Amino acid sequence: MADEKPPVVAEKTLHPTSLCNTTSISRTLRSIQPAHYLFKVESLSVLLNTDIEKYESGSFEVGGYKWSLCIYPNGNKKSDGEGHISLYLEISEAQNLPLGWEVTVNFKLFVFNHIHEKYLTVQDADGKVRHFNAMKTRCGFAQFLSLDVLKDPRNGYLMDDSCIFGAEVFVIKYSGKGESLSMIKDPVDGTFTWTIENFSALNQEVLDSEIFTVKELKWRLVLYPKGNNKAKNKSLSLFLELTNRETLHQRKLYTAFELLIKDQCNDEIVMPSHVKSNAKVWFRDTIENWGFPNMVSLSDLNDKSKYFLLNDSLIVEAKISLMMHSKNIS
Repeated sequence: MADEKPPVVAEKTLHPTSLCNTTSISRTLRSIQPAHYLFKVESLSVLLNTDIEKYESGSFEVGGYKWSLCIYPNGNKKSDGEGHISLYLEISEAQNLPLGWEVTVNFKLFVFNHIHEKYLTVQDADGKVRHFNAMKTRCGFAQFLSLDVLKDPRNGYLMDDSCIFGAEVFVIKYSGKGESLSMIKDPVDGTFTWTIENFSALNQEVLDSEIFTVKELKWRLVLYPKGNNKAKNKSLSLFLELTNRETLHQRKLYTAFELLIKDQCNDEIVMPSHVKSNAKVWFRDTIENWGFPNMVSLSDLNDKSKYFLLNDSLIVEAKISLMMHSKNIS
C-alpha cells in the first residue's frame, strides 16, 4: 500500500464560472504543509449525504486581508463541478473594503494524502494570478478533486472518514520601494585637473582640491605632499574622495578611475612619463576615499630629470571612466 501513488490527474481546461474564470490548473505533491490555513472535515460521508450545498470556513488573515475557504461537498453544479469537490478561496468582509478595491493574489489550495504524507497542491498553471474585487470575491476550482478519487481509501485522501484541506495565499502588493541602476561610461565631465603652485613651500600635511561634479556626484582630490601613514616621508599619497557620500543612503557606487601625476616635459621628441594608477572600487556612505598611498616616491617627485615639478608647480589629474550608481525610486 505504501508504494501506491495517487492517481495522476491530467491538467485540463475548465469552463469559466460565475465566481472566477478558471483556466489550466496544475496538480503536484509536496511534503510541506500549507503556510496559512488548514481545514479538517470530519465525518465526510455524513456531509456528502446532507442537502448542504456549500460550507464556508472561519476566516484567516494574510497580506492585510481576511480570507476563508468555501467548499462544495458535492460540487458546484453551476460551474461544471458535479462529481467533484469544489474548493474556493474567498475574501472575507468585502463590504468593509474601500470603493473600487482590488486585490491581486497568487494562491494554492491543498488536500492531504495520508498514504504518502504529502499534500496534493492545486493551483493555476504558469503562475497565473487572480484579481479579487467587489464583483469577484471568490476564486478556486470547481473540479478540485473527483469524488470517486476522494472516497476511495486506496488513494489516501480519506482516513477515518476525515480529510484535510488547506490554503496558501500570496498577496501581490507593490511596496512603494524600488531601485534604479544607471551606468555611465566616459562621462563628459569626468576629467579634473588640479595645478598646485609653490609646491616646495607647502607646509600642510594634507591638501584638498576644489570640489568637482560628475553627474550630480561631488568629488575632490586629497593629496599628502609627504605621504600619509606608512608612506610618510617616502611617497606622495593621492586619493579620490566622494564628498556627498551621504546621498548613497547605504547603497554602493561602483567607480573606475585613474589618478595621474603629470610629466610636464615639453620635449616633443621624448614621450612624457606620467605616473598613473588605476582603480575599480565600490564607494559607500561609510568609506571616505580610495586612492594610492605610494602614488609616486618623493625621490622621483623631486628628480628634476623627470619633470613632475616644473616652475615649482605640480599638476594632478583625476579621470573617472565609469560609474555604476543606484538610486531609490518610488
